[in-house]
Amino acid sequence: MPDPLATHAGPFALGTFSRGPAAFPGLVTGARVRDLSDQVPSVRALVDDWDTWLPRLHELAASADGTWHELAELRVLTPIEPGQILQSGANYRKHVVDLVAAEKESVHGATPEEARADAEQMMDERIRNGVPYVFLGSVRAMCGPYDDIVLPELGEQHDWELELALVIGKSGRNIPAGEAMEYVAAYTICNDLTTRDRLYRPDLKAIGTDWFTAKNADTFLPTGPFLVPAAFAGDPGDLRITLRHNGVVRQDESTKDMIFDIPRLIAYVSTTTTLRPGDLLLTGSPAGNGAHWGVFLKPGDVVEAEITGLGHQRNTVRSHA
Repeated sequence: MPDPLATHAGPFALGTFSRGPAAFPGLVTGARVRDLSDQVPSVRALVDDWDTWLPRLHELAASADGTWHELAELRVLTPIEPGQILQSGANYRKHVVDLVAAEKESVHGATPEEARADAEQMMDERIRNGVPYVFLGSVRAMCGPYDDIVLPELGEQHDWELELALVIGKSGRNIPAGEAMEYVAAYTICNDLTTRDRLYRPDLKAIGTDWFTAKNADTFLPTGPFLVPAAFAGDPGDLRITLRHNGVVRQDESTKDMIFDIPRLIAYVSTTTTLRPGDLLLTGSPAGNGAHWGVFLKPGDVVEAEITGLGHQRNTVRSHA
């Protein structure tokens, strides 16, 4: 565990931990963790019956019964194994404006002022009449919030994208935006790493992006440390997202900058897939990734990330070798 310990909003949070070879679900109350393996086999099982378990978790957090550990003595693992991972692309206004404006300058010869004005107009129109862009991620890409990030053999431009993620707490299809927040059980932190120079396939230009190859290498989705129940997390539309690369702040933005908020994201994805308890939905990343700064991840780098009330991550980068 890093020092200081990760903190969480509200009286308790959930996570998966180990103190040896076996992992166990845990109820986190500040610096202590109650082993929940006498109650339930996994955090996923809790979320599968979220409305029943939430009142019980309040009781367990207030009780001295059971086996308790010091958080500092435990390894913090990925908090939940999701059923599916849904990821939102191009969902922060400033981030997308920066990307579009840069293309208009470099490809179309626009002045910086013209490029930015055109890009902002495009985003305003997208907010009014557009729909989210969502793709699937691999559960196998997940790793813990303090695990090493292992760079794959292929590619050089390994980038970060810190994101607020939500965990679905009940099943639904064609969910109205006005009811969408009722389906959110908890929130966590995800860092959606991307190998930029493997994002486009030169041999298949007509197909476009290769999301699988660029984003789903092992350890490319650090997740956690905790699941913070939605009732404790505050306004998900006004949380601070901060990422430091070797101590330098690279991303520092409010979730207010989302183009499509959480209700619209849930409503959109539920028109295609039935959402089930334990599904993970990433809400997009703000401006400030490595491509923006012209700096990419190298062995020995340290990435530190936090979102208001959800704790923090600290990952050291190493080579596949």
